[in-house]
Amino acid sequence: MRRVVVAIGLIGLVFASLSIGAADLSSDQGGAFLLTVSRVPRTAAALLAGAGLALAGAVVQLAVQNRLVEPGLTGTPEAAMAGLLAITLIAPGAPLMVKMVAASTTALAGTAGFLLLARHVPRQDPMLLPLVGLIYAGILGAGVTGVAWSVDLMQYLGTWQAGEFSGVLRGRYELLWIIAIAGGLLYLAADRITLLGLGEDRARSLGLNARQTLLAGLVIVAVMVTATVVTVGVLPFVGLIIPNLVSRWRGDNLRANLPLIALAGGTAVLASDLIGRLIRWPYEIPAGTIFAVAGAAIFLWLLYAAPSQRDARG
Repeated sequence: MRRVVVAIGLIGLVFASLSIGAADLSSDQGGAFLLTVSRVPRTAAALLAGAGLALAGAVVQLAVQNRLVEPGLTGTPEAAMAGLLAITLIAPGAPLMVKMVAASTTALAGTAGFLLLARHVPRQDPMLLPLVGLIYAGILGAGVTGVAWSVDLMQYLGTWQAGEFSGVLRGRYELLWIIAIAGGLLYLAADRITLLGLGEDRARSLGLNARQTLLAGLVIVAVMVTATVVTVGVLPFVGLIIPNLVSRWRGDNLRANLPLIALAGGTAVLASDLIGRLIRWPYEIPAGTIFAVAGAAIFLWLLYAAPSQRDARG
């Protein structure tokens, strides 16, 4: 019954996303053109971006055995922006795929740096690691901002940080379909990634090549986060809130939860985009801003309404 309700709700959101906008769809020819060029790509982009960030959050939480960590607290978006900034300076006319590869490489390096740092953080208090991640991401972000300011590229940086879908058009969002491919690979490796949540030593005792699995998971996270940053910008809290809510509802079976995590993430971001379109009609508030406000409230609820949260280890 719940699945039916979720499916109906998602269909309703998709229909609303295709219908709502400042432009009129009443013209047969003009309406069809607007749907195919703007509304359908925008709806697909919101669903794919939300799904990708939610899945990336689930992987990161298992990798560090902490439910209070997400890609935004591991420096991954900031590292991806560093790669985008570098390729913009070195080769401003580079194809989008080249920018994607450069940003994914730096995102992977940034995430790996956080994991190395996490090895030296005591695990007795689950709040300590997110705080360290917040500082780490802040340092990377400050470095990127400083470079962007010095080379007069703050406008580019603002675009990457916006987390909004108003500029999504046909031909400018297709990179996000990489998330669907990465999600399929993640589903195939779900059982192995679940073992990472037991800790490296226990995972090895069960026959898992922990380092290889961790590297594969980090590559998937880097690709998903980078595709989102390149296309629509940073969307905070998605990778933190969605996996936690699904886990509280369905338990910790990653393989069984992955489709629901992806569905919930896409639905939440699409709903945030719709709310942003309606609050100041016909102007828009970025979906990232809407979800940040809601996500902060939900995060506080997760901290204080669940005693088990303090002892969660993946």
